[in-house]
Amino acid sequence: MSTFYWSAKTFVVAPATRVLFRPWVKGLGNVPASGPAILACNHLSVSDSVFMPAMLDRQVHFLAKKEYFTGPGVKGWVTRKFFEAANQLPMDRSGGAASLRSLEAGVDCLRRGDLLGIYPEGTRSPDGRLHRGKIGVAKLALATGAPVVPIAMIGTDRVQPIGRSLPSIRRLGMIFGEPLDFSDRVADADDPRVLREVTDEVMEAIRRLSGQEYVDAYAGDVKAGRAVAPPRRRPGA
Repeated sequence: MSTFYWSAKTFVVAPATRVLFRPWVKGLGNVPASGPAILACNHLSVSDSVFMPAMLDRQVHFLAKKEYFTGPGVKGWVTRKFFEAANQLPMDRSGGAASLRSLEAGVDCLRRGDLLGIYPEGTRSPDGRLHRGKIGVAKLALATGAPVVPIAMIGTDRVQPIGRSLPSIRRLGMIFGEPLDFSDRVADADDPRVLREVTDEVMEAIRRLSGQEYVDAYAGDVKAGRAVAPPRRRPGA
């Protein structure tokens, strides 16, 4: 475990999170006490990567967008060193072969017996709804046989919405679901149909925990204007 990570989490991040944001947590016992597991989480705020690991005794490695590691100048250097010290792993989100190569760092992490955090949506939700998952979570699960723990972050979009630099002080929550075992499908790790099925099962587990409305479009495409999300459902509709 990184000394920086352990010290910052134990003496700063976890105490501050508990005192200031008073998080309520359900299902914490669903995270394995040892051995590999994929923590698959909805993504409402940049602070999700702070609040969720703060509630766990174990270290969590996250796949972080590669832009955090490639910024220019002094600011870029400081940012890169911070994410490296926090054991964040660079993830290429451009798709195709580059993204698949990036997943190898996650595979190595799981094969070491560590916890790996991943946001299957690929980016923060632009509208608070749950969007279509990318198949990276399935590739990781079938490549390693590691269980997938679905996680719902609740209210973090109100604590720190997109565009806000500092979080507001208000309560948040998180729910850890029962681990999903896909070890019976490891032999089909290269089957696109199976990869989509596994990903959709993970997203459905997250949706049940979070209560979010589901949008069958990638969040990144919605943000970029390449896809149009359907109107929000009216309550009771």
